[in-house]
Amino acid sequence: MRCSLKRSLTALLAASFLLLLLLHGGNRQEQEPLELRGLAPDTILQLLKPEGAQRILRDMAEPSALHNVSYQLLAGSLVPRKKFLAVGLASVQRPRGFYLPATLESLFSQSTEEELQEMVVVVHLADTDPGWNVHVAATIARKFARHILLGRLLLIHAPLEFYPTLEGLKRNFNDAEERVRFRSKQNVDYAFLLAFAANLSSYYLMIEDDVWSARSFLTAIRRALASQEGSNWATLEFSKLGYIGKLYRSSDLPRLAHFLFLFYQEMPCDWLLVHFRQLLTQRDVIRFKPSLFQHMGRYSSFQGTINRLEDEDFQADALDLPDNPPASLYTSMSVFENYEPLKAYSSTQGYFWGKDPAAGSTFSIVFQQPARVSRVRVRTGSAERPGDFLHTGLLELGRHRDHGRDCSSYVPVGSFEKGTAEQRGLERVLPGPVECVRIRVTRDQSEWLIIQSIDIWTMAGT
Repeated sequence: MRCSLKRSLTALLAASFLLLLLLHGGNRQEQEPLELRGLAPDTILQLLKPEGAQRILRDMAEPSALHNVSYQLLAGSLVPRKKFLAVGLASVQRPRGFYLPATLESLFSQSTEEELQEMVVVVHLADTDPGWNVHVAATIARKFARHILLGRLLLIHAPLEFYPTLEGLKRNFNDAEERVRFRSKQNVDYAFLLAFAANLSSYYLMIEDDVWSARSFLTAIRRALASQEGSNWATLEFSKLGYIGKLYRSSDLPRLAHFLFLFYQEMPCDWLLVHFRQLLTQRDVIRFKPSLFQHMGRYSSFQGTINRLEDEDFQADALDLPDNPPASLYTSMSVFENYEPLKAYSSTQGYFWGKDPAAGSTFSIVFQQPARVSRVRVRTGSAERPGDFLHTGLLELGRHRDHGRDCSSYVPVGSFEKGTAEQRGLERVLPGPVECVRIRVTRDQSEWLIIQSIDIWTMAGT
């Protein structure tokens, strides 16, 4: 008994000392504290859980299948205050590659101290090998001890005994048995993660364990939420890829967890997420550009196959967002279906698609109020339609608005190269307020024209 008491007091004192050390050691480049080096994984995890809790119970009235699931809390402790954002990801052992530490490093290092205070990251270590889960938890605990002790990082595990059967599943879409088992378990991994995170924050962000984050992504998400105030959205998207960058209201998480659990063997998770959005009566995708998260993993978590997926809309600095002043948009080109001009200028998903661009065809942005333009970036074409970019054209700034639809005087400020035009320092090229920005086609082309995005930055005070 005395030995047990002595060990408990030693662990508590060590944890207290470590907490004080880390709270005052404010180095943003997280490194393994000296006090943790050489300790066994179990000892490290104990030190980073001063209360000594091995398991916690989350009591959910619904759904019954997720009722009283016992989660192993591998590292971290719950804080009483609900945060603004919970970031959730599940991780399993990969045949090749290990990206979880880099993903967590990116989440924390790309956030300010103020942003970190409003965020909690929850990692579901969901591998069927308990030894791997404990080893990874200890590795993460060494590197991110400060964030764990401050309640910003939780490492959890839902034991396999709570999973539904993963054998004899339906082979929908003629998928191989191994793939069906993998994606079905993945659905349940996420279901348990969502159920755990339901009461931690106001909003929940789903990402994968192999992504880079844009700087100040939390602030960018706040801005996006403000733009959707009063709308009945179910999912906001901050990446075009898979499960990356999908935002939900935390109040919807119990239903989403139940949905994934109920249909776990039917189809992949990203397909189920689309059906969930539509069931909550959000018909159209609401995706914001630029993307805030980028896929970095070279090898898939399934069989270690090469995976070169990238989001071409990703921008590393979320604070470097365009202003895009209120404007009316006009084009002399015929518009294909509903790919109207505004979709190229808006921050949400979509693009302009014009038919038969010819020399002299124009696309004009006419500001509601004159503005001092400092930078303009226009991207044309798309991965799906690689030929539909602007082959030859000019970027122009205009003045002397003519009856609200166009300007009578334009100055060329740049040309398009490989479908893209970007010019900085425009306040020196054309001092004073600008009333129009125009894209002008200078040579006939047989391909149609996709304008993916138009980004305009203005000087402060305009």
